[in-house]
Amino acid sequence: MVSDTDTFKEIRPYRDDEVAAATERLIRDDEFIGAIAKYRFPAFSQWGGPLLKVAIRLYLGWRWRKLTSIRQVQLEVAGYMEKMIANTTDGVSYSGMEQLQPGVGYLFISNHRDIALDPAFVNWGLHSNGLDTVRIAIGDNLLRKPCATELMKLNKSFIVKRSAKGPREMMKAFSELSAYLRHSIDEGQSIWIAQKEGRAKDGDDRTDPAILKMFYMEGKRQKIPFNDYIKSLNLVPVSIAYEYDPGDLAKARELYAKARHGSYEKSEFEDIQSIVQGIVGQKGRVHVTFGQPVSGEFDGPEQLAQAIDREIHANYHLFPSNYLAAGQTAHIDPKAIEVFEQHMAQMPQDLRELVLSMYARPVANKGQA
Repeated sequence: MVSDTDTFKEIRPYRDDEVAAATERLIRDDEFIGAIAKYRFPAFSQWGGPLLKVAIRLYLGWRWRKLTSIRQVQLEVAGYMEKMIANTTDGVSYSGMEQLQPGVGYLFISNHRDIALDPAFVNWGLHSNGLDTVRIAIGDNLLRKPCATELMKLNKSFIVKRSAKGPREMMKAFSELSAYLRHSIDEGQSIWIAQKEGRAKDGDDRTDPAILKMFYMEGKRQKIPFNDYIKSLNLVPVSIAYEYDPGDLAKARELYAKARHGSYEKSEFEDIQSIVQGIVGQKGRVHVTFGQPVSGEFDGPEQLAQAIDREIHANYHLFPSNYLAAGQTAHIDPKAIEVFEQHMAQMPQDLRELVLSMYARPVANKGQA
């Protein structure tokens, strides 16, 4: 039960004693059940809709009857994650995990390519190595459907109020978020947060200094020097690389529209569609690198952002798709060349250069790092 003294009740994930009620709300949510019917049983959802929904509700009621903790929920998610990895990737690998200590809260600041899978792959690596999973920063723009809110908060997601308007409301929201990050780290709970708002649709991973200013708001309130406070957050840059991005064509369409018309208007639930595409689409290989914890002296957020970028770029795992997009064919396996050419052949002619640039940019960034 949430009490009035629950400081972060508006943004925090669910707790163990809230799991049963949240799963019951999901089972009663007709839109959630309908989505399962559509994506899991497309052939039957058209003509057997009502009966199929009843069957799904009964199954979920039976499957989730013993879920009483967030850990149990995440073990359920791990089962689906394992199947997704087997069906849509050619393997997931990790590096840099040996420097992470059990029981320590880290602030993982990550490049951002896929809305749901970036933190999911970080969590998979931590879980597979016996470490606790992260609390995930997620924008409230993704929580327009009640079932999305339930699912995210059950999976240790906390809310970033991107919809806040006006200086006073924004200051309050960011101050609360900064305090929650501090609270989580002090509890030994790690955080995953993207290096900037929104995905790097052009493949150019850059840290927004405004994110780092938000980190420091709680430190500033406590009158702690910038460098001392940043060190206390155990800030670790994370590089996530997909051999093939299931959303590359959609990202290219958005970039094309912005370049040609000056703007791009998302459909109401386009982000949800992007999440689904990321999960079901083929990704080739995936590699996640946990960088060195940030250390050193920085003049401010801008210089810190540059240091994080260098670490993310240097640690980015380049695949044949990256080298080939950059025009580097030496030592590339002929089979990899064939797969890449087949992938690019699916791209409309007017979007092909944008997709090539998307895959090539990490090569240039790594070279500069």
